Amino acid sequence: MTHTVRRGVMPLLALTLASAALLSACGGDDPTDGGPPASFTYSAEIRRTAMGVPHIKAADWGGVGYGYGYAQAQDDLCTIANSMLTFRGERSRYFGADAVIPFQSTIGQPKNLDADFYHRHVLNDDVMQRLIAAQPDRLKQVVAGYAAGYNRYVREIKAGGDATAHTACRGEDWVKPLTDTDVFRRMYAAHFAAGYSNYLVQIANATAPVTAMTSMASPGAPSAGQRPRLAKATRLAIASDRLPSFEVGGKEGVGSNMMGFGTAATGDSSPLLFGNPHWYWRGPDRFYQAQFTIPGELNVSGTSFLGVPVIQIGHTNDVAWSHTVSAARRYGLFQLSLVPGDPTSYLRDGAPVKMTARSLIVPVKQGDGTVINVTRTLYESQYGPIVNLGALNPALGWNANTAFAIRDINAANFRVFRVWLRWSQARSLDELAAIQREESSIPWVNTVAVARGSSQAWYADIGAVPNVSPAQMASCATPLTMALSAALPRTPVLDGSKSSCDWLTDADSKQPGAIGTSRMPSLLRDDYVLNSNDSYWLSNPAAPLTGFSDLMGPAGTASLSLRTRLAHLLAQGRLAGTDGYAGNKATSDTVRAMVLNSRALSAELMKDQALALLCAPPTPISVTTDTATGETFNPARSVDPTEACAALQAWDNKGLIASRGAHVWDEFWSRAARLPETSLYAVPFSAADPVNTPRDLNAAAVATLKQAFGAAILRIQASGYALTATRGETLFAPRGSERIPLFGGCGTQGYFTIACSPTRIDQGGYTLDTATSANSYLQVVRFLAEGVEAYTFLTFSLSDDPASTHYSDYTRAYSAGQWQRMPFSEAEIAKDPALTTKTISE
Repeated sequence: MTHTVRRGVMPLLALTLASAALLSACGGDDPTDGGPPASFTYSAEIRRTAMGVPHIKAADWGGVGYGYGYAQAQDDLCTIANSMLTFRGERSRYFGADAVIPFQSTIGQPKNLDADFYHRHVLNDDVMQRLIAAQPDRLKQVVAGYAAGYNRYVREIKAGGDATAHTACRGEDWVKPLTDTDVFRRMYAAHFAAGYSNYLVQIANATAPVTAMTSMASPGAPSAGQRPRLAKATRLAIASDRLPSFEVGGKEGVGSNMMGFGTAATGDSSPLLFGNPHWYWRGPDRFYQAQFTIPGELNVSGTSFLGVPVIQIGHTNDVAWSHTVSAARRYGLFQLSLVPGDPTSYLRDGAPVKMTARSLIVPVKQGDGTVINVTRTLYESQYGPIVNLGALNPALGWNANTAFAIRDINAANFRVFRVWLRWSQARSLDELAAIQREESSIPWVNTVAVARGSSQAWYADIGAVPNVSPAQMASCATPLTMALSAALPRTPVLDGSKSSCDWLTDADSKQPGAIGTSRMPSLLRDDYVLNSNDSYWLSNPAAPLTGFSDLMGPAGTASLSLRTRLAHLLAQGRLAGTDGYAGNKATSDTVRAMVLNSRALSAELMKDQALALLCAPPTPISVTTDTATGETFNPARSVDPTEACAALQAWDNKGLIASRGAHVWDEFWSRAARLPETSLYAVPFSAADPVNTPRDLNAAAVATLKQAFGAAILRIQASGYALTATRGETLFAPRGSERIPLFGGCGTQGYFTIACSPTRIDQGGYTLDTATSANSYLQVVRFLAEGVEAYTFLTFSLSDDPASTHYSDYTRAYSAGQWQRMPFSEAEIAKDPALTTKTISE
């Protein structure tokens, strides 16, 4: 259908939906019947405690949203306002077509024009109406309240309030009010982190071939007569460096750690949860910490993305949960056989099916300040949007014969935020697990949870996952789909010309095409369960989970990451009492200590062998290439490794602030780990001993390892940092002229305490201010007889505004290892020394 933006309907639609949500908040049943009564009001009490964390108290759901929208705007106005332009598809209007989004998120950093067309296409008005109609009244109320609270702060600051706050954006015309539809659009965009978001550019540029009559293909694709005949998938070369990622957050992905300990591990009546997403430090997907309270109805504390007025990771008085990015696939591709002479129609069981055309207009600011309209017509099949994969290989482009469509299971998963809303009122582990099964809506993450009164901890990857059988993977293959499947492991790439290749539906599927809940993995244990982004397989090595769909992730066929292996070693060492801490129980004190101890498993396993191969004795290395940067050296560079060898020998194998030499190992291992496992390790992976394999450096790889070591030394020398520099000198969070020293490292090196910088050491050091994979929100939760005990960090601090007192306070506390005992009860909030209170209403 035609997009309504060009006829000026979108603002009217947004206002209509906003009014509908306000009516729903007042108890109205008809989502399209008029606006709220004149007496309608919002009211909220915003109590801020240490580190500025807001505890929102209100009499109803709309009031909670109202307080939350206001508080988030107080702290992060510029980021939210800028990001809402992305979700509305309005970036080009204000910043031009070719500028890129200024911060990382689950969509990466595409050009504005591509982002605008993608969001207007995927988050179109029709789907937003269906999404909103499917939401429970409570969610509509909190969303409408959020928009009202945000808008109140925008009005205040535009009128001169908070005169020193948000100077970077307060005067900009793109800082403007939200409708509830804007908030829902932002929430819906988060569904696609493991699917559509990774194909943003390919979706935004999937325009039809110029003409069908002349059989002209899209640019770079062969015409019908020239199209290669492919008898085997191996004939098709895929440009792997241009592959869209199937990892949340890009090719390297982002991740998380979480552990749940049952009472056999804690030694008392309460289980214990540790949760720690490794997530974005800037941008719309950064976390924001808060508490929501409706007396007698709701009391939940934790964190959510900016612009999302639902606690996504957190705890109540009775349950606590966390998430990690799942290994399960959440999307698939379909090869469409096009109708001869009509590249916008495809054949299905021999019958033609017309694609849905969506004509889109994006206003674009020019260099002289004028605004012009740019148009594209994008298309959608019954599976989902058309994608242009021609950059991978011309045969995969949209030509006169073939097109590809993408189906994201979460496009029709309108249940996503219902599960968190319901968890915020759950009273037991059984109830929490039942809600997860009933909704089966978690979009792309695993769950670990514990609860008051339960002796066990819960792990589950129960959510929305495509339902494709092994038989379909075989019978629905073509040469093109086989080539793509090889490049995108475990991603279903099927023949879209046959209805027999449609995703399947089980008796207990919660939506068409999804795996039924009974065929998804879960585990209850009274010792521990954990996940660090590997598959469901080894949530606990004593109880491997097997027999699930290949789309859920590998089981017994692929090695675990070093981070996952260290997670198990940490848990097992704690319960065995061999980790150097007192006793053998998973107490809050010991868990809080061990998760920040910054051990590097690669060094523990391989440093001594590396020293023997590279430094016994140290001899000059002739470096010809740097695999990490792609540089080659002609003539070769001669490097004396003596000082680096001494630094590694003295290093404590940790990334603590005072640890000296960690950067030497990290630079070396980031290059050494590029070797295939079969070349790097002497002992291969064994499914019978997955926590301890693969291991031992392969002496036959010594020449390559020396190149890696020499290149690492050159990189550090170019940085100006000493080889004996401390971790805190090389790894830090810049705050103005201040450098706040930090600890940890990257998962590649096997750190469990994650602080993975996006910058190279020779680019000023390992800076974390724009990190995409680093400790973000941390919580350690247990349940006492008198209430809940939660210790937390928000590592990057609450506010994005340099003028705010909460721009760096939490970061300094994190640097010092000072966990915050987060007040939860009314009595705890009232006695917090930092307490301030602001009541707002309208």
